[in-house]
Amino acid sequence: MARTKQYREEDVIQKAMDLFWRNGYEATSVRMLEKEMGINQFSIYSSFGSKNGVFLESIKVYKAHLNNIRHKLRDSNNGVQGIKAFFYDFLEFTRENENNKGCLVCNTVSELGNKAKPELQVELMKFTQEIRELFLNNLKQEKNKTMKLVEKEANFLMTSILGLSIGSRILNKKQLEDFIETTFKSI
Repeated sequence: MARTKQYREEDVIQKAMDLFWRNGYEATSVRMLEKEMGINQFSIYSSFGSKNGVFLESIKVYKAHLNNIRHKLRDSNNGVQGIKAFFYDFLEFTRENENNKGCLVCNTVSELGNKAKPELQVELMKFTQEIRELFLNNLKQEKNKTMKLVEKEANFLMTSILGLSIGSRILNKKQLEDFIETTFKSI
């Protein structure tokens, strides 16, 4: 007879996401996940398969947290100004409660680079591609831009959002706002 779970997966994944966000993927052990999630190793493996499985579920929860600002950018009809507003919203999100955590996805990309396991690499790249697509859609709203320029600027903005995320962990608000303003003088 199968045992019933004494926990809600949504609750324990939220806790795991916070742990990964604070410590990074590599520094987070299964023992740490057990303690943070309040469930044993057997339950972790039974529900999620592995540490990697827990992290993949954490990315889904993280994306849901970002939905509000992603939807604002998706629904924007202000071209470059919509992207600039996204950068400011993203900055507030990364500095939530002045914890300066950066972005979970950007932190993981920076930490693991191409060393990430294939299924994790796919999920991280899917997330970054979704953001890039939103940038492309907003840049296309600008009448004076060729498709070649739109592509270049979307690539530039992807690199800039990574820089903003990493910078948000160590720089003060004025420095980060200066970064955003300077970035958008180039677009």
